Amino acid sequence: MVAASTAWATELSEREARERAQAFDLRRIDADFLENPYPTYHLLRAYDPIHRQPDGSVFLTRWDDVNAVYRDRRFSSDKKVEFKPKYGDSPLYLHHTTSLVFNDPPLHTRVRKLLGPAFTPRALKLLEPRFHEMVDAMLDVAEARGGMDVITDYAAGLPVQIIGDMLGIPVSERGPLRDWSLAILGALEPVPSQEALDWGNRSVTEFSDYLAFHIDRTGKGKLAEGGEVLSMLLAEETESGERLSEVELIQNCIFLLNAGHETTTNLIGNGIAALLEHPDQMARLRAEPKLIASAVEEFLRFESSNQLGNRRLLEDAEIGGERLEAGTLVTLGIGAANRDPAQFPEPDRLDIARSPNRHLAFGGGIHACAGMTLARLEGKIAIGKLLQRVPAFHRCGPYRRGGRARFRGFLSYPIAFGRA
Repeated sequence: MVAASTAWATELSEREARERAQAFDLRRIDADFLENPYPTYHLLRAYDPIHRQPDGSVFLTRWDDVNAVYRDRRFSSDKKVEFKPKYGDSPLYLHHTTSLVFNDPPLHTRVRKLLGPAFTPRALKLLEPRFHEMVDAMLDVAEARGGMDVITDYAAGLPVQIIGDMLGIPVSERGPLRDWSLAILGALEPVPSQEALDWGNRSVTEFSDYLAFHIDRTGKGKLAEGGEVLSMLLAEETESGERLSEVELIQNCIFLLNAGHETTTNLIGNGIAALLEHPDQMARLRAEPKLIASAVEEFLRFESSNQLGNRRLLEDAEIGGERLEAGTLVTLGIGAANRDPAQFPEPDRLDIARSPNRHLAFGGGIHACAGMTLARLEGKIAIGKLLQRVPAFHRCGPYRRGGRARFRGFLSYPIAFGRA
C-alpha cells in the first residue's frame, strides 16, 4: 500500500515507544523509514518532540515548534557552517550557500525582491493558458497510449517546461535539466553517499557552464521566447543600485529550477497516488471538482513534498519550553508537523475538504516559498484536468519511491486508463 499508516507505532508499549523515539538518528535511517516515516514521526511527537540527536543537533516534530522557528530570526537559514564539513570547497558548497533558500538577508532580500514580480498571482494568471496547453498535450499522448507513468510522463514534465520557459531555455536544450536537479537536491540528504556527492558536484558544474553560455547569448539578444524571470534577474537593480553577481545569478537560476521542479513534481505525483489509495476522496473530487483547491492543500499537508528543513540558532533561545544553545543545528520535521494531531484532527486521514488547513509545506516567515502560488496552480491544473479528462484510471505496476528523507515523492508510478 502507498498510503502511510502509523498503526505499528500505536501497538508498542509505552516503554518501547519512548525508547524508539529517544534512539532515533536521522543519520542512520533505514528503508522502512524512507517508505513510511510517519510512525516514527508519531513516536517523536508523543515522546521526544524536541529530540537531541547523537551529533548534537535537534529534531523538531510538533507543529507549534516548527512554526515558531520559521518566524524567529534567531534561527538562521545560512548554511555555510553546516555545509562546509559536508561538501568542502566544492561546486555543491558554492551552489547551496549562494542560493536564495539557504541565505539570510541581505542576499535573500535582494534575490527575492528581483524574483517577486514573476510569481505574483496576476503574473501567473497570464501564463495559465500555457499551463493548460502543456497538460492537454501530455494527456493527449497518454490517452493514445492508454496510460502513462505519472512521474516521468506527466508530473516531472510540467514544472521543467514551465521553469524552462521562465528562464528562456530553448525546448531542445531542456533534456538534462531534471537529472541535474535530482542530483543537486539528492546531495542534500542527511548522509549522502560519495556517489551522490560526485553526481551532485558534476551536475552543478555542468548546469553552471550551460547557464553561463545561455546568459551570454541572452545578452546578445538571443533569449528564447518567454524568459521573463531571467530578463528580470539580468535587468533589475536594487534600490541601492546593486545587481546580482554572475555567480549569484547562475546559482539562483539553478535554484529556481530545482525548487520549482521538485516541489511540484512531488505534489502532483503524491496527490494522484493519494487519490488512488483513498477512492472515497477520488469519488468526492470527481463529483465536486470545485474542491480541487482545498484538495491540493490537503495533498501538500498529507504527503509534504519537502519533509525536512534546517536552521542554525544564532543565540540562546527557548523552543517548546526547552532551552537551546547558540550554534545548535535544528532540523524541522515538516512532514511530522503536518501530521500533528494538536493542529489537524485525524491527521492520518486524507480529507480533501479539510478546513482550516494551516500546513507548513511551503515553510513560513521570510523564507515562505516564493513559488507557492505557481506550485498550487500547476497542481490544480494537472490533477484537476486528469480527473476531468479520464473517467477512470488505476495503478498498473509497481511504483518506485525517490528513496530520500528530505524530499518525499516517487521516481515512477505507472497508471492505466480505464477500470482495473
